[in-house]
Amino acid sequence: MIRKSLPALALAFSFAAASAQAAERSADELAFRELYKELVETNTTLSSGSCTIASQQIADRLTGAGMASENVQVMVHPDHPKEGNLFAVIPGSDASLEPVLLLAHIDVVEAKREDWVRDPFTLHEEDGFFWARGSSDDKSMAAIWADMFVNFTKDGYAPSRTIKMALTCGEETDTAFNGANWLAREHRDLVDAAFVINEGGSGRTDGTVDADGVGNVVVQNVQVGEKLYQDYRLTVTNPGGHSSQPKRDNAIYQMAAALQKIGAHTFPAELNDTTRAYFSGVGATRDDSIGKAMLAVVADPTNADAIEVLDEDKMYRSMLRTSCVATMIDGGHAVNALPQSVTANVNCRIFPGHTPAGIMEELTAIMDEPAVSIAMARDDKPIAKAPPLDRRVLDPMRAVIAKYYPGVPLIPTMSTGATDGLYFSAVGIPAYGFSGLYFDPEGNGAHGLDEHISVDALYRGRKVLTDLVHAYAD
Repeated sequence: MIRKSLPALALAFSFAAASAQAAERSADELAFRELYKELVETNTTLSSGSCTIASQQIADRLTGAGMASENVQVMVHPDHPKEGNLFAVIPGSDASLEPVLLLAHIDVVEAKREDWVRDPFTLHEEDGFFWARGSSDDKSMAAIWADMFVNFTKDGYAPSRTIKMALTCGEETDTAFNGANWLAREHRDLVDAAFVINEGGSGRTDGTVDADGVGNVVVQNVQVGEKLYQDYRLTVTNPGGHSSQPKRDNAIYQMAAALQKIGAHTFPAELNDTTRAYFSGVGATRDDSIGKAMLAVVADPTNADAIEVLDEDKMYRSMLRTSCVATMIDGGHAVNALPQSVTANVNCRIFPGHTPAGIMEELTAIMDEPAVSIAMARDDKPIAKAPPLDRRVLDPMRAVIAKYYPGVPLIPTMSTGATDGLYFSAVGIPAYGFSGLYFDPEGNGAHGLDEHISVDALYRGRKVLTDLVHAYAD
């Protein structure tokens, strides 16, 4: 879905419609929108923002609602003063029930104002959508959790099971300080839980929306496992020289040749228990070429014709295999000199069962360029562990999906991205991705330009998650 800026008159009508819709919202929903707006409009990018400010704003809302101060903490690592995290807890009455941890990250991807149609750090409501950086990833879920804790506190809600919430910083920048990793490793007792509910699983539309921005949701997913995120640093060095006397061993050309080979390479398709369940479940709901291809791949993961059909969809293509793509390049030092150094970043999303070291060996062979060295940007990341398909966790999800998305199946999926659930799984706390939100097949601009989320998806997801937490905690 591509949206362009509207003429001034159309914008006026759009703003008027948004105002009319807002007027129809309940006081409870308007309070949620205010919290969401404040969170979205608080810059939490690594370069110029502050997660600490955002965490403190939410902490103030919680204590203002009546939450005891000892149950709310803004946790800041002394070496990272702007990368604060919020932890809060609502104690349960039954000590025999292990807690549930609600997780979301509040940092966002960088966004340049000159590239966006609208200011990325101002929440805009137009045409049935909220537009802003972080409007979907992941401040939608963070705002829902925070608002839920505010309302639970105001209502004096006394759950049987203890409910914990961690809103963390650092998810969007892999080599930066990561609050979820810090909490899981250094404050394990604080965040200990039976399981974690995190981002990663959401609904998908068929790409169509009505006049109010309501999408035709065809599937809802629960993330059960994920690919492993890994960056590789490629480097070429050269003595360089005067550009009037070119040499055959030009560092830019050598790097370009290596990246071309990586770009042309396709890793083999494979399945695991989660993706097999996903393609079986979704394939059974579709009576088209894609549905038939899904079932064919489950029957035979080497079926080239079926793989070719699924590869036309970027998400399905990624679900089937390890993927590696060049994301950044830098080189040269003067316009009239031969380059002395060129570096590039290749970002891989590794299919479970493979190691970063093993994929680095494969990339080395694929490039076949002795002048290009390769190294891992970091080598301390834990291997992703898929949680069990536990009915005690999944059945309440199925129930709330049936209530708010009648007829839409809930199907396990493996995330092609990376989430902070990885760090909790690594210390023995199973992490599931489930939001009750939905997005179109293009992803609603997450990590890209003009990020947005359907207003209907946000408010409906809020109801889904509230009911789900009640199901677990009651």
